[in-house]
Formats: sequence, structure tokens, C-alpha cells
Amino acid sequence: MSHVVLDGTLISCDRVAGSTEKGNDLCYSGKARHFDGNIQFVAAPGGTPHEASPARRARGRVSDAEPGSVHDLRAARIHALPALYASARAGLPTLADVGYTDAGSGVHTPFRPHPDIASPLAADTRAHNRLLRGIRAIGERAAAELKQRWRALQHVTASPSRIGTIAQAALVLNNSWK
Repeated sequence: MSHVVLDGTLISCDRVAGSTEKGNDLCYSGKARHFDGNIQFVAAPGGTPHEASPARRARGRVSDAEPGSVHDLRAARIHALPALYASARAGLPTLADVGYTDAGSGVHTPFRPHPDIASPLAADTRAHNRLLRGIRAIGERAAAELKQRWRALQHVTASPSRIGTIAQAALVLNNSWK
């Protein structure tokens, strides 16, 4: 395997009481503007989060759910990045989107333009970003496949804390399906 893809997805859920330090609802995602659970997954380059991945500690993994208000990078630091750092030391790079910028060694993200400089990115940097996004897009198919194939992941009416367990069960069923 040449690389793995790290990405997160929001699973819609019913509202459950709980609030952050600022008084906001814990499961409310400001980005999606509804109540969600945030799960992180590690996928193979072909877009399948399968269990037989050579990245032993980061293999075909769907994390437990964090509340929708938790940023992808923070959720990944809790659930996925420790195993991915060990895989990176063994030579397996991780590709991720700009939400994982500054994730650490071995996690490759697209470059962003500097906010103080009005000029566009250099041609080499734009080419790097296009290549990285093109390779990563195939691996991101894993979340779409899980969410679209399994109706239980389209909207969870159980407690948001169960979203991770439902996603992990869907992964097992998905692997036995093929």
C-alpha cells in the first residue's frame, strides 16, 4: 500500500442535552448547521476502509463518535493520529484535507495561500495541491460508501454516543458484503 487517507465525516443525529463551556449545544455542528456526531476513518488508497490494510495499527478504522462541535483535527488526535504516526515512521504516509493542517509528521495536507499575500500560489504548489487532492479523493469514497449503503448512518435516532458503534458495525457488514 502506498498511502492511507484520513478523513472525518458528520453523521446526522437527534439532539441530546449537553452543552460546551460557552453554553452551546455539544452535538450542534456550526459547519453543517445541524446536530451531528463526528467520526474519523482511515481508508485504503482505493477508497475502502477494509480491515486487511498493512497499516496494522491504523487499519480500516472507523473511530468512536465525538460530538459534532468537535473539529476534525481534535477528533483525529484522540482517535486516529497516534496509530498513524507509528505507520508514518514505518514509511506509510497519510493524506488528509486542509482540516488536518498541522496534524504532524507523516500527514500530508494541501498548501493554503498566505492570508496576508494577495497573490495566488506558485505553479509548483498548485500542481502539488491538485495531485494530492486527486489521489486523496479516491480514498475519501470510503465515507460516502458507508453513509450511502447503510441507511442507519444517514440519520441516527439513538444516542449520539452510539454513532461510532453503528459505523463500526456498518464497516464489518461492508467488508463481509464484498
